[in-house]
Amino acid sequence: MTLAITRYILRKNIDKRLPIQPSNVISYEFPLNERVRTLLRLEDLYAKIGYYIDQADGRDHHVALGVLFEIMEVTARADLKSDLLQELERQKRVLMALHNNPEISEEALDSVLAEIELASSTLFATSGKLGQHLRENEWLMSIKQRACIPGGVCEFDLPSYHYWLHREPEIRRVALNGWLAPMLPIRDALRIVLRLLRESGKSYKFVAHLGSFQQMQGGRVAQLLRVRLDENLVCIPEVSANKYALNIRFVAADYAAKSVLVEGDVAFDLIFCSF
Repeated sequence: MTLAITRYILRKNIDKRLPIQPSNVISYEFPLNERVRTLLRLEDLYAKIGYYIDQADGRDHHVALGVLFEIMEVTARADLKSDLLQELERQKRVLMALHNNPEISEEALDSVLAEIELASSTLFATSGKLGQHLRENEWLMSIKQRACIPGGVCEFDLPSYHYWLHREPEIRRVALNGWLAPMLPIRDALRIVLRLLRESGKSYKFVAHLGSFQQMQGGRVAQLLRVRLDENLVCIPEVSANKYALNIRFVAADYAAKSVLVEGDVAFDLIFCSF
């Protein structure tokens, strides 16, 4: 973990985004427990809603509202907030121990600590059930209820929603950002946690002979597996793992047929990530 945090600090002042992969590589991530699975789902949802809110078309803002409802459902998990707070506190303690380390920039270390402290304090200050402000909005809940019905948000079903979708883009954008704002502390916290998790891994090069790869784990438990493939390889990894063994099958990317193993060898990078 010290190595992971060192990498995190060294990268922080270069790029605050998630690590960028080379353009000719596709990266696949496979969570190995429910907590990481939830964080990855939320990360994806927050990225999507940010994109759709920035658009101007009413149809994009309709999609953004649907994503907002998904975030509300996922963040409703009772222990999500406490899990993030505990992990941020644990990472802060590890970071504090790195003070006076000659290999670590004190300025960069203090910056990361301040980032964690801000995310932690902001998340701790959120009160009540996450997304409760949305549940108390009868208009939004009427849209959510109708959205579960195929074609249920047509203009004759929800004329007030139809009117809202035809208002100026900035009016809709302000509303969407206002509804999203109380749930941003979760986003800021999970960004730090997932980045530390990703940076904890070391890349290894392997070859899957005839599309199949197996490795005994020897009791080693990862929380996230990352598989990197050349984008020109017409195959998709399928992963199954436990504390005893890791199995990866590379199946042909044939969208119309059943899954079949590729016939040749597949070179790939494998990264084990763990807190």
